[in-house]
Amino acid sequence: MAQVFEMTHPLIQHKISMLRNVDTTVKDFRALANEIALLMGYEATRDLTLEDIKVETPMAVANGKAIQKQVAIVPILRAGLGMVDAILSLIPAAKVGHIGLYRDHETLEPVEYYCKLPPEIDQRQVLVVDPMLATGGSAIAAINFIKQRGANNIRFMCLIAAPEGVKALTEAHPDVDVYCGCIDDHLNENGYIVPGLGDAGDRLFGTL
Repeated sequence: MAQVFEMTHPLIQHKISMLRNVDTTVKDFRALANEIALLMGYEATRDLTLEDIKVETPMAVANGKAIQKQVAIVPILRAGLGMVDAILSLIPAAKVGHIGLYRDHETLEPVEYYCKLPPEIDQRQVLVVDPMLATGGSAIAAINFIKQRGANNIRFMCLIAAPEGVKALTEAHPDVDVYCGCIDDHLNENGYIVPGLGDAGDRLFGTL
């Protein structure tokens, strides 16, 4: 069964409060999202599988460790782009894929309009990132599409989540652990997270 991790680190909690503030500028919002994703990245990668290696130092040969599985970061467009650079700063060798979805106005079902993933996705630890987990529909659909391409080791990261979205995602994908900066109170009648922070994509890219 999927595990759900809500971040309790004081720095993350402090920065999320600043992120929520309606007066936070686009520049500061973008920087805060990056900083929170960076801090969360340590937790989301805490138990990556390691293998033993030998490292030649100036003095001798040392026993060392290296990450066994290569990592792929897959942001859900467009807001997920705001979390990518932070994780790349931790894992510069990670490959980056992209997945884009829109909701069909008649069926209300998510439709994939773009998906480009790194090669050998079935051999990689995949981190799917999106700042908001509201209803869970986009996250569930994105992970469905990624699994269809062969990925089988997936984690999901978000800055803010609604309980409804967490429940829906973990029920749809019980093999995908979820890492949240904060789990908020509820969704309103329009599907927005309360108290939330508004539309993350608009606040990241200044398209309010």
